[in-house]
Amino acid sequence: MEATPLQLLWFILIGVLLVGYFVLDGFDLGVGILYPFLGKTEKEKALMRVSIGPVWDGNEVWLLTAGGALFAAFAPAYATSFSGFYLAIMLVLFALIVRAISIEFRHHDPAWAKLHDALFFVGSLVPALLFGVAVGNVIRGLPLDAYGNYTGGFFALLNPFSLLIGVVGLAQFILQGLVWLGVKAPTDSEVYARAKKLQTVFAPVVAALVVVASLATLFWAKLPMAGGLPLVLRWVGLALVLAGSVASLLFSKKGRDLAALIASSVNCVAMVIIFAASIYPNLIPATKGASITIASAGGSNTALLAMTIIACVGVPLVLLYHFVIYRAFRGRVTPEDLNY
Repeated sequence: MEATPLQLLWFILIGVLLVGYFVLDGFDLGVGILYPFLGKTEKEKALMRVSIGPVWDGNEVWLLTAGGALFAAFAPAYATSFSGFYLAIMLVLFALIVRAISIEFRHHDPAWAKLHDALFFVGSLVPALLFGVAVGNVIRGLPLDAYGNYTGGFFALLNPFSLLIGVVGLAQFILQGLVWLGVKAPTDSEVYARAKKLQTVFAPVVAALVVVASLATLFWAKLPMAGGLPLVLRWVGLALVLAGSVASLLFSKKGRDLAALIASSVNCVAMVIIFAASIYPNLIPATKGASITIASAGGSNTALLAMTIIACVGVPLVLLYHFVIYRAFRGRVTPEDLNY
């Protein structure tokens, strides 16, 4: 059974939503991971918090929308992934909750400042790592029963290949945080200097890790298609990651910080392309049992058409919201902003 055009469209649209989350919330999580290492003083910590303060909650909308779209368009895949990754998903949710609490209360609750700082770091690190681990497990394939239920346990998800993909994602999140701080931190600040220095380390690290992960995929992953367009897209994605990492490094050295952020964001786009091309035409490749494909899990054309019409109205509104917010808070953090 082949997928219908609307099913393929929603496969692509969910990928677009994941790209939006990876790019935008990527620098939020990256800043949180870097927080205890780049923020040495109270002023520097405030600078890092303020750099994401006006936008971090809006950026998480992309993840919620992607989950909702998966539920509506490919319900069997949603059921398998969310039940199979239940404990991991709960860890991510709790981490995001404590992260939100730490961001909102840190400025107003100085007596518990150290606790909030720790929660901000842990609440950023856990999702950044586990998102990649989840992606690695999907690429590798999951053991499923006749009903499409995951038959492994939580610790089976922590296999070497998936942990490698988790580290790749973590490194890219950190790079996103570094280039974002390059855009937002004052150029005469220590945070800016430290971020620029670490960019020269993490840009090549991301490229090297993606190459290693691509080689590991040949040995560990269940690739459903050996050739055709998916294979071409995997190579295109790998080339884009290498180009994005090199461009990010070169732009950073030239002081073109916004261009470095855009180049790093190309990495996020390329990684989602590699992920989608690696599992197509499946949504959940199976190492045991039947794989859940785009065609078998896709909703009816009537439901998908209704979703498409809603998306044509909703997505432009979300993009307009982001345009207004980022335009309103454009520019580098000023001393006056630290009292925000």
